[in-house]
This record gives sequence, structure tokens and C-alpha cells, in this order.
Amino acid sequence: MHIGFLGLGNMGGPMALNLIKAGHQLTVFDLSQSATAQLVEAGAQTVASPAALAQSEVEIIISMLPAAAHVKSVYLGADGLLANLKAGVRLIDSSTIDPLSAREVAAAAAKNGNPMLDAPVSGGTGGAAAGTLTFMVGGSQTDFEQAHEILSVMGKNIVHCGASGNGQVAKVANNMLLGISMIGVAEAMTLGVSLGMDAKVLAGIINTSSGRCWSSDTYNPFPGVLDTAPAARGYSGGFGTDLMLKDLGLASEAAKQVGQPVILGALAQQLYQSFSAQGNGGLDFSAIINLYRKDT
Repeated sequence: MHIGFLGLGNMGGPMALNLIKAGHQLTVFDLSQSATAQLVEAGAQTVASPAALAQSEVEIIISMLPAAAHVKSVYLGADGLLANLKAGVRLIDSSTIDPLSAREVAAAAAKNGNPMLDAPVSGGTGGAAAGTLTFMVGGSQTDFEQAHEILSVMGKNIVHCGASGNGQVAKVANNMLLGISMIGVAEAMTLGVSLGMDAKVLAGIINTSSGRCWSSDTYNPFPGVLDTAPAARGYSGGFGTDLMLKDLGLASEAAKQVGQPVILGALAQQLYQSFSAQGNGGLDFSAIINLYRKDT
């Protein structure tokens, strides 16, 4: 299949490479020449703009962009995709944006004759490289079934979340909970260690008790507990603090739009905002534990 791909960053680049490895023909666009060079070396063609990508003979276009403003510009701009795309080309946006923006773009795409899915992902850069991402997909059942084979090249858990925008709903709800749970684990671990508990012993108890969660058993923020967690490498790599802050902001804005209180989500957003303002935005989000540790 001839696939167009826009956005070749830390997530999009490995996703696009997996499509090439699976035998698909790719035409790609990114503002970064180094990002496109890696894909060209792997066998992709490159174009100079989203408009040029739309005008190429692609059957489906996948995008992985930083924020809603970029998605709207790429899809809705005068020199964007929809202004230059023929009807029938399918669209998948894997960016993480707010649900209302996703629905707005999907409605415009439908009016243009282009079926569109919102399909944000979970699994991080490791999952993108390994092709084991979780896709949370919003859109019609028919469009979901037609896209399933392509998404399965990049992920192993492909979930239909319902109508357009619901993929983004699932993503912001999940990541809000993740941010809250990481802060909870950070508080619990630092409390226990401050009271004289060994960090590994405490983590072992939590992870076989009612406090167990992904933030404790897979991504524990306390150094020395898990060799595979970012805490073991100075909180480098993984899911950045500023990315978590972005997702918490999306959750907060979405909550305002429907009048739904998210009290702990708002508090988590403020804590991550403070941590980022201290110059920690590039650290993994589990580094939030350093707000609590007395030895840092």
C-alpha cells in the first residue's frame, strides 16, 4: 500500500520505519531534514509540503504531530491536506490533541470525502520502535476495520473507542490518571523511605498489595528499585515531563468544555507545571518524585 506519513519525530519516525519494514511504500514529510533523511535511507520518498503529499498518489495518510494547532494547520490550512486531497483517501491522525479539535477536523475531512480516524497511542518510544503500541481509535466501525491491518503493523493492541474523537477521550483520561498515579507513588515511596524503609522492600510490598499500579510496579520513580525504569538512568528518556504537562492540560481543557470537575487532575497539572518551571521539563515525568525527596 502507498502510505503518506507526516511527522517523523521520536514517535512518528519509528512508526513510519515499521511500515516500510512491513513492505509498504511510503511518502513522508517533516520539517526536519535529518528526520526525513533517515526514512529516505530506509526506502521512503520525501516531499516538500503537506500539499505535495496530498497530491501524490497515496491511499492513506497518517499524521503524528505535536499539538492541535499543528493538526489544524496541516489538515485545514489553505496549503494543507484537505485543500489538495482527492476524495476517498483515508486519514489517520495519531497526534494527541483535545477531542473537540479531533472532531472538528474529522468533520471537515468527511465533508471533503475523506474518512478519518483519530488514533492516539500509548507505549512510548520503545513501543513505537518495537511495533507494540496501543492505538485508541475514534471513528466509524467500518473505517476502523479498514485501518486495522495498517495499525497492526505499528501496534499490538488496537482498540475501537467509539465515535470520532473518542480515541482522544481515552488518551487524555488515561494520561490524566497516569499523572495522578505517579504523584501518588512518589509521595508513598518518599514517605516510606523517610520513615526508614528500604525502597526496594517497600516497592515489593506495594506491588503485592492494594496500592499496586503501573507507576509502582513497572515505572517506579524511586532510584534503585527498577533497573529498567528511567529512575535508574537519571530520568533520561521515557515520557517527558513537558509531554505529561501537555496531556494534563488537554484533560483540563476538555473537562472545562463539558463542565466536569477533575480536581486531582488539576492538582497534578499544577505540580507538573511547577516542576517544569524549575527547569525539569526534559526529564522523564517520573522525576516528579524529586519534588518530595529531601536528598535532592
